[in-house]
Amino acid sequence: MSKTYKNYFPLPNVIFSLSLSPGEIAVYSYLLYCEDRKTYQCYPSYKTIGRAVGMSINTVQKYIAALGEKGFISIEPTSVITKSGQKRNGSYRYTIRPIQEVVESYHQRQLRKMEIDTAKSRLTTQTAV
Repeated sequence: MSKTYKNYFPLPNVIFSLSLSPGEIAVYSYLLYCEDRKTYQCYPSYKTIGRAVGMSINTVQKYIAALGEKGFISIEPTSVITKSGQKRNGSYRYTIRPIQEVVESYHQRQLRKMEIDTAKSRLTTQTAV
């Protein structure tokens, strides 16, 4: 169990070896900063994230999508009820996935890529002979 420090949040060292872009690291770091440590969830808007990390809304959307595809976060839409009783789209709910799962998924993707590259190489070698 890790220590909790006031005004700090944990950033797993391994994220620097998982082929994330600097933008993905910035957005992921902000989501970790915002997360509720009990539920592993947070709800910042694209605009809020963008202001915090110095990116446009479109750039934040791109990095959020990439983090979701790479398994770092789960993304779920939320809704709110206005004072007039209308249902509206809310911010997305981001759930931070356990880093061990992310690392395992990364290694599985790397292994599949290597297997595909090896198969392509064999095919090229066989057709050249």
